[in-house]
Amino acid sequence: MTSASSNTTFILGGARSGKSRFAESLVTATGLDRHYLATGRAWDEEMQARIIKHKADRGPSWATHEEPLDLVGALAAIDGARRIVLIDCLTLWVTNLMMEEREMEAEFAALAAFLPDAKARLVFVSNEVGLGIVPDNRMARDFRDHAGRLHQMIAAKADEVYFIAAGLPLKMKG
Repeated sequence: MTSASSNTTFILGGARSGKSRFAESLVTATGLDRHYLATGRAWDEEMQARIIKHKADRGPSWATHEEPLDLVGALAAIDGARRIVLIDCLTLWVTNLMMEEREMEAEFAALAAFLPDAKARLVFVSNEVGLGIVPDNRMARDFRDHAGRLHQMIAAKADEVYFIAAGLPLKMKG
């Protein structure tokens, strides 16, 4: 977060690109009260182990909140001045919404509407999924399309946008 007035940062990149590590370094550098809002679900033992490792890696200086569906409600509950919230990640949130057959456009619109009034600084992390080939099945194409629309909405509202590749950040906005 390079600007004192910056409220929302959006970080995109491929799988294992270093985007979460970059996001955590931005959050840590602010000196604000750190909150981590996880959208992932532990569907299997491997995911449970990842979640445990991520919590341990962040350490006790982070307050961790887990919310797979009601992202706006969770953000509203922890919103406050002198706080920074790392939301990791939007594509897992999209997956959860799809699995629960939620109204995607309404969920996305509610999140976009929340951003301008947030008191906390917000750092969103998401996987860029639109750079590959066209998926071969409808669900995968729907996922790609939903994620792409959400990314455009968040990028339009964000003060800063970064694309991460091979651990290297490319600042695209701000």
